[in-house]
Amino acid sequence: MRNFLNACILLSFFLIACSKSGQSGTDTGNLPPTNLTVSAVAAQDSTGNVNFTAVATNAITYDFDFGNGVIQTVASGVVTYKYSASGTYNVNVIAKSSSGQTVSASTTVTVSVKLNLVWSDEFNIDGAPDPNKWGYDIGTGSGGWGNSELEYYTNRTQNVFVQNGLLNIVALKENYSGSAYTSARLLTQGKYAFTYGRIDIRAKLPSGMGPWPAIWMLGSDISTTAWPACGEMDIMETNGNNSNKIYGTLHYPGHSGANGNGNTTIISGATTAFHVYSLVWSASSINILVDNQVYQTVANSSSLPFNQNFFILLNLAMGGTFGGTVDPAFTSATMQIDYIRVYQ
Repeated sequence: MRNFLNACILLSFFLIACSKSGQSGTDTGNLPPTNLTVSAVAAQDSTGNVNFTAVATNAITYDFDFGNGVIQTVASGVVTYKYSASGTYNVNVIAKSSSGQTVSASTTVTVSVKLNLVWSDEFNIDGAPDPNKWGYDIGTGSGGWGNSELEYYTNRTQNVFVQNGLLNIVALKENYSGSAYTSARLLTQGKYAFTYGRIDIRAKLPSGMGPWPAIWMLGSDISTTAWPACGEMDIMETNGNNSNKIYGTLHYPGHSGANGNGNTTIISGATTAFHVYSLVWSASSINILVDNQVYQTVANSSSLPFNQNFFILLNLAMGGTFGGTVDPAFTSATMQIDYIRVYQ
């Protein structure tokens, strides 16, 4: 019996000692994360890959905001992220403890991404546009395309032709099938479409009151998904009220018609010189540019219709809700395209 009591006493001392040891041990569940450091190493091969490492005491997860609208939770704090466009990005990381307490830190990284030319039209062969690349919408603007446009779109050589390395889309004042003007509307629907990348269009715009030139894109599912749910990206629009005022606009549910998500910029010589109109498009953002200067940025997300194939449209409308009143002295106007290039 005495041996049994002695054993119990010894066991009690042992348990008490273990308990006191545990109180000063490594239980960090209620401690906040501290000492967060973030490093970023960009690949030198122009792939857009960046290796990120985040380390913090007492952290169990890390939320990376990659500076382009994309946020990712990484348990280990080590991740390789691939950027789709060149640029300098401010990356913010939030470290979290098991109790939900946080600490944050930021770093910047400059990324170089090499884009490859995947489709183009240089318009180097005189005559009609390449039928393997371009089709036409035919008919009246008011009856077929909305916007109260005044033209009848044709595929005649009077309205569209390639000459001396330039595509010419010509609006003419003439009575044609009940319309007072003719013009052309080209599109790559059913021939070429793409998702994400960069498109550059070098163009010289028409002058005068009434012409409404446009370079734009529509979602390829428009035959089954009505506009604006299919999505529309207007890379360039302008009118004779101020031909140097360039409009870049996105249309989608909640942003149709005059309520488009757009912005404008002023350039010089839009009707006398060629300028490059561009769109840079990724899963996280859509940027619209003139001469490589961004003037409109929209955050992209899975809730928007800009994550599918889009096709290209080129047209020169007359009058309508955006073109406005046509000059009574108008006879003709031309939009010229030097090239269209798509990079991914």
